[in-house]
Amino acid sequence: MQVELNLQDVFSESSPQLAANVGGETWENWFHHWLENLQPHLPPAPSYEIGLRLTNDAEIQSLNAQYRHQDKPTDVLAFAALETDFPHYAELLDEPLYLGDIVISVNTAQRQAQQQGHSLVTELAWLASHGLLHLLGWDHPDDESLIKMLKQQVKILEAVSIHIDIEY
Repeated sequence: MQVELNLQDVFSESSPQLAANVGGETWENWFHHWLENLQPHLPPAPSYEIGLRLTNDAEIQSLNAQYRHQDKPTDVLAFAALETDFPHYAELLDEPLYLGDIVISVNTAQRQAQQQGHSLVTELAWLASHGLLHLLGWDHPDDESLIKMLKQQVKILEAVSIHIDIEY
């Protein structure tokens, strides 16, 4: 399985340490393993394409206000390109299947990592995996579906040796 990742890291321009800790190769590796782990939940395709943008609170607040009508920063936004029930893509089997875009505020991720007592890298992986599940149609409108989604997140993070203790 191939994963084409379009990484736009506007945050690392001002924080070279982040780029050194989580570079493009790491992100591609994570998404590749996560999608392999999620195989039963994926529409069939020879390869997948995902956009990932690492940004700051100001930009994500603007996007959050525009698309969710919430004028405040958030940690992650996901813009899915697929319908929830995955239509048939037989005619596109030669092309990568575009799953959508994930936008993460590194400012918010830094604060949350501190609050949770784990590294920024762990928090970024947590947020990216959460965004990926949203791209694949997962949602959490109630506690039961949130717990199911969080358990799936923990499982796919373990596939890349990231362990998070979470109370359900």
